[in-house]
Amino acid sequence: MANKTTNKIVVPEAKTAMEQFKQQAASEVGVNLSKSYNGDLTSREAGSVGGQMVKNMTTVRSTKNWVFERENRVVDGHKTTVRYIAGVAV
Repeated sequence: MANKTTNKIVVPEAKTAMEQFKQQAASEVGVNLSKSYNGDLTSREAGSVGGQMVKNMTTVRSTKNWVFERENRVVDGHKTTVRYIAGVAV
């Protein structure tokens, strides 16, 4: 049986973050993405967005300390800093 791969997001809450990441990458390379249909993009434009995303992800992977801000789960309107420290084997 063939090995199938999909582009499904495993964590549903990550969908909006991935959309923001894609929009940021598109703006960095000068491609205008719409919120709905992007079938009119050329292969070059779509590839440059994907390439920029990979370039940005590779930069993040090489870092060993990640710091994120998230909404505080106890107090509305407050943010909490979360730090992840990990080793990445390549």
